[in-house]
Amino acid sequence: METEKLFQSKLFKGIILGGALFLLVMLIFCVGIFVGAERANFSFAWAADYHRNFGGPESGFIGQMLSQNYIGANGVFGQIIKSDSTVPGQTALTIRGADSVERIILADKETTIMLQRKNIEISELENGENVVVIGEPNNQGQILAELIRIMPNINPPPKLQKPN
Repeated sequence: METEKLFQSKLFKGIILGGALFLLVMLIFCVGIFVGAERANFSFAWAADYHRNFGGPESGFIGQMLSQNYIGANGVFGQIIKSDSTVPGQTALTIRGADSVERIILADKETTIMLQRKNIEISELENGENVVVIGEPNNQGQILAELIRIMPNINPPPKLQKPN
């Protein structure tokens, strides 16, 4: 009889509700830690593999990276500067981002490549095209592209163009 009163009391319900809220807050905290760790791992892998990906300084620039914000792990907006198909079935694109950082993008037959409203093949991409890439980071500091969208090349009005 007393156990029934205990389970129906406001104190018991408050303790259960408080415990559930505490577990929810801890779950959100753990998700935040996981996301932050993944972003840090990607930035570290990108810097550690910089020399292998781009032929940069062998020492990398971890020291420079420590004082900067994390780089975007899941995408980039920039200009195609190189296309390389050394691995069968996979194309590596080098993209120079808005921050002038070069990123390696890996595309395969599963990658959706869009020009306006139509899908195109990876072979139709050209150096100099502006693209937006969305994908997943890998452990080598590269992005496995899921979507590549070619942005139209809009020339500025004559007043804003730089003289040659």
